Amino acid sequence: MEILDLRHFRSADLRPLMEEESAVWSKELDWDYGPSAEMILRYLDARILPGYAAVEQGSLAGYTFFVYEGSKGIIGDLFVRPRAEENGGGESLGERLLGHVIETLQNSPGIHRIEAQLLPHPAGSLARPFTQGGFLRHPRLFMNLALSKARDWASPGRPKAAEIEIRPWADADFHGAAAVIIAAYRDHVDADINDQYRTMSGSLRFLNNIVRFPGCGVFDPGSSRVAVHKPSKSAVGLILCSRVKEGVGHVTQVCVVPEHRGVGTGEALVAASAANLESRGFQTLSLTVTEANKRAVELYRRLKFEQAKVFDAFVWEG
Repeated sequence: MEILDLRHFRSADLRPLMEEESAVWSKELDWDYGPSAEMILRYLDARILPGYAAVEQGSLAGYTFFVYEGSKGIIGDLFVRPRAEENGGGESLGERLLGHVIETLQNSPGIHRIEAQLLPHPAGSLARPFTQGGFLRHPRLFMNLALSKARDWASPGRPKAAEIEIRPWADADFHGAAAVIIAAYRDHVDADINDQYRTMSGSLRFLNNIVRFPGCGVFDPGSSRVAVHKPSKSAVGLILCSRVKEGVGHVTQVCVVPEHRGVGTGEALVAASAANLESRGFQTLSLTVTEANKRAVELYRRLKFEQAKVFDAFVWEG
């Protein structure tokens, strides 16, 4: 088994493997990975996608890629054919590929942080190269809601705090939403996982990626909402949703500033999105949540979200 630079290959080489990966995303996560795959293949043909590929008897057996973002490296994806052979000592091909990426990033000049969230992979299955590399591990939950089960609580007319208005997302909300993200995640475990939540520039970049690019599905403004404090006319919460498959929505962000928690604002945001999606023929809504965020996990379980998968987020600070 050879490990080669991913930039030696073209989209035609990688496409069969990505079609297999897309089938896994569809089966396990009810997610159409096609738009993300096409974006990755375009970057590959432009020779600007760093990463590694495993070649066995002339055929690609697995690949991984990463990106540089200032002083941070982000491991974007990993996929290995299920029947790819293990190496001696029990090291899987996925672990071997990740070992190359981690070594590359940790030895890249100016890189002081590395993040990875490998959603399709079960928690613990790829932990070894990360823990050996000094990463912190944060288990996260992938949860699904059958929208038919939300009809008894996802009513647009559900009572809310009188001073809070839930209204549709607008492009003019970017800066207000970024301020909400910073306030909501201050001293929060999710700001340890994603450092974009800590600054205005980072939060704006995060929002731009969610709204403009298909990495987390196609942004769905119709089901995205902002909670506004009417006396001050300021945003105090938001929920952003994407369409990840026909009839399937995904919450890419939901948060409420601390001073407006505990009065049903978060529940009202989820209810408004769920009601809108079901009215338009969607069947399912999914989201991810950090296991250590107990309050949010309890809310989602109360709202009848069901846990479908546990996966890992990894962070390294150099």
